[in-house]
Amino acid sequence: MFLAPMAGITDKAYRKICQEEGAGLVCTEMISSRAIFHDDNKTKLLMDTEGEKRPIAFQLFGSEEDSMAFATRYLNDKADIIDINMGCPAPKVVKNGDGSKLLLDLPKAEKILKAVVANSQKPVTVKFRKGWDNNSIVAVEFAQMAESAGVSAITVHGRTRSEFYSGKADWEIIKKVKEAVNIPVIGNGDVVDEETAYQMFDTTGVDAIMIGRGTFGNPWIFKKISHFLETGKKLPEISITQKFETLKKHISLELEEKPEIVAIRELRKPISWYTKGLKNSSEFRDKINQIDNVSELLEEIEIYFKSLLS
Repeated sequence: MFLAPMAGITDKAYRKICQEEGAGLVCTEMISSRAIFHDDNKTKLLMDTEGEKRPIAFQLFGSEEDSMAFATRYLNDKADIIDINMGCPAPKVVKNGDGSKLLLDLPKAEKILKAVVANSQKPVTVKFRKGWDNNSIVAVEFAQMAESAGVSAITVHGRTRSEFYSGKADWEIIKKVKEAVNIPVIGNGDVVDEETAYQMFDTTGVDAIMIGRGTFGNPWIFKKISHFLETGKKLPEISITQKFETLKKHISLELEEKPEIVAIRELRKPISWYTKGLKNSSEFRDKINQIDNVSELLEEIEIYFKSLLS
């Protein structure tokens, strides 16, 4: 069970929490090959993995062979795996010809994959979607091309770019990809609990599962799934106290890495995920979203969780 790379979410703190809860592999947020080429300081922060358990995959995106080759050489002494993003649906990524836009130009995608493989001293993987839209389903062809280009493993998200994250992920296409190549295939899309993880393995025959949105406020999903697959039994539900302790740890890790005001504002999303569905959580979130001071934030969180336990 791997943690999916997610821009603005899977920073060092998030990765550490998921590693502690049993994620078999974590990945950095998307790193722009152009930004590495231009020696961008903000981008360097995305590559900080000091103090983390290994292995860690570094995810690159870009659509220029030269900058992708340059970025690969730059990452050779930092990454354990170099993962190429050819699936991101975000408009700001796609408009530059990056991410899932490359699903519309397989010859170009192939040149980029070959350039990265040729310049990498580490295994190269690629993450992609089943196609651009329902009129251009290219997952099987893309997977075979990636294997021929020397890629070591592939991750398939069972949606098209036009679907973004809506509807239901197509696990049948993941199964077809698995049957079409000899390299490991990682399935991605709609794994949210023990049952869906089991079904993904059972339906598709994949070698591993990558979980993204299913980890939101639920980093324990990795341990839960592992236990279920090994024993057929479910672990007890996560207690309010466990949620409180994990949230405090998450906040502490963020504050170690970022300026206080930046950390607090970026924490608003995860705090809302940890408390989703709990009593009076929307009122609590409204309060949290007005706070820009760490001591006030921690005090409000403590008051809220104590109210749940009383």
